[in-house]
Amino acid sequence: MSTIRCDIVSAEQEIYHGEATLVVATGELGELGIAPKHAPLITRLKPGKVVVTLPSGEHLDFAISGGILEVQPQVVTVLADTAIRAQDIDEAAVKAAKEEAERVLANRGETEDLAEAQRKLMEAVVQLQALERLRKTLKH
Repeated sequence: MSTIRCDIVSAEQEIYHGEATLVVATGELGELGIAPKHAPLITRLKPGKVVVTLPSGEHLDFAISGGILEVQPQVVTVLADTAIRAQDIDEAAVKAAKEEAERVLANRGETEDLAEAQRKLMEAVVQLQALERLRKTLKH
């Protein structure tokens, strides 16, 4: 089975390093599936999920807040602003952050506050979606 090395890194740390048979992420123009021998490319990533399919067939889910995807002949690299494994998400903390962001947006604070609140809300929603996907996977 052919594989490609996958590296997922954030500003803080390396999140994942290993072999994959498929990496799926959401680019600016839609969802991308990167398989071994994919043509080289660089694209911006939207906040969302990154799903890595391992040679065993297992799927690893990650939530990212945006970033860059770079594909080279032997490696696919996700350079994320922030990234977290789905199983490491603190659901209570994410829900609290989501509620706070929604409160700021509802009160229509300063323009800078609104942009930051929108970013935090999107990040919280992405993490909750990744957590829900993980739960569905574990039920099957």
